[in-house]
Amino acid sequence: MPGVAPLEPADRGLAARVMPWAMALLGACVVAEGVRHAQQPAATAQRLALAAAQATTPPAAPPRLSLRSVSTIPMPEGVPSAHGSALAAFDDGEVLAFWWAGARESAADVAVYAAHWKDGAWSAARRVVERGELSRQLGFGVRRLGNPAAWVARDGRVHLYVVATGLGGWAASRVVHLVSDDRGGRFVAQRVLPLSPLFNTSVLVRTNPVALADGGWLLPAYFELGNKYPMLVTMDAQGRPLRSVRIGASRTSLQPALLPVSATELHALMRDHGALHRIQRATSIDAGLHWRDQAALGLRNDDSSIAAIRLADAGFVMAHNDQLPEPAAPRQWLRLSTSTDAVHWGEAQDIRRGAPGDEFSYPSLLQVGGQLHLTFTLMRGAIAHHVYDIVADSAPRYASLE
Repeated sequence: MPGVAPLEPADRGLAARVMPWAMALLGACVVAEGVRHAQQPAATAQRLALAAAQATTPPAAPPRLSLRSVSTIPMPEGVPSAHGSALAAFDDGEVLAFWWAGARESAADVAVYAAHWKDGAWSAARRVVERGELSRQLGFGVRRLGNPAAWVARDGRVHLYVVATGLGGWAASRVVHLVSDDRGGRFVAQRVLPLSPLFNTSVLVRTNPVALADGGWLLPAYFELGNKYPMLVTMDAQGRPLRSVRIGASRTSLQPALLPVSATELHALMRDHGALHRIQRATSIDAGLHWRDQAALGLRNDDSSIAAIRLADAGFVMAHNDQLPEPAAPRQWLRLSTSTDAVHWGEAQDIRRGAPGDEFSYPSLLQVGGQLHLTFTLMRGAIAHHVYDIVADSAPRYASLE
C-alpha cells in the first residue's frame, strides 16, 4: 500500500518544478495504479462483506415517502455562498451535516462548516476546517477547500474527508482525512489519502460511504483530470486506507453513489460528464473489489451530482436532477426516485422545481430510524433540509413542494 503520510514541506518546490509535465502523465499513472490495487488475492475478496443489505428478498413495492418537514440549515453570518453538503449520524439518532461556505466557490475564505440536528432542530453552524489551521496540521500550504464527505465509525469517532488543493485548481485536488473524537467538535488531520502515485492529486470525494461487516467502510471517490472516472477506497475499522480500485472503465463518469444490494453485491450510480446524458451504472459481486460497467439508466443526467441510498427493508431511493424542456437550467428540477432492486426506477417525486437559473443540486441522503433526511444546495446560498417519513406498505404516494 502506498504511504499514508502527507507530503513534507520540501515537496512543494519539487512539485512546482515537475507539475507542468507531470500532470499530463497523471491520468495514465492513476489508471495503472487502480488496476494494480484491484488485483487482490481471492482470500481478500472472501473477507470483504457489506454490513447493509442483510435481507436479500426485495420489497414487494417501492418505499413510500411522506414529506414531514422543510427547513434550511442556519448559515454562518456574512457568508453568502454554500454548497456540497454531506450527512452522517450517531447511533443515538443525532445527525451531522457538513458543507463548504464562503464568498464563492474556490474563494480564499471558504471553510467547511458543521451543524447538528437534534430534537427536531439544527444547531448554529460551526467552522470545523479552515485553510490556515489545516495547512499547519499538514505541513504544507492549502490553497482552497471543497466538498466534504463524512462517516461515523462504530467507536463513535467522526471521520471527515475534505477536498483540498495546493497548486492549481480542482484537477490538483487531494483528499484530506480528518478525525474528531468529540462528536464533531474538533477535527485533527490524519493523512492525505494515498489515491494516486503522483503527489496523490486529482482525486476528490462527494458522496456517502457505506458500511462493511467488519466495521470498516467503503469511501467513494473520483478522478477528475482529463479522463473522469469513479474510484472506491476501502477503509478498515480504525479508518486506515487499505486499497483503492477504479470503478469500471468509463472515462466520462464521476461522483459514484453506492447501493448495497446484498452482502456481496454493490451497485454504483454515477454522474455523467459525457454525451449520453444518462445516469451511469456499474456493479460489483465481490463487495467492491472488482467492477463491471452496465447499461446506463434511462434517467436524465446533465453533469450533476446524485445521491442514492438503500433503506432498511424498504428498497432504494435516489435524489437526482431531471431536465425540463428548453429553455431550462440543468439543475432547476430536483427529484426523488424509488426502486425495489436498484435497477428499475419508478415515477419520481418532486423535491423542488424552479425557474430557469434556479439551482437545487448536490443532494445527500441519510436514513435515521423510520425517517429519510435529505439535504441539498439551495440557490448556492444555503443548504436545504427535508425530512420524509418512510412507509413501505403500499405503492408510492407523492407529496410535491413547488
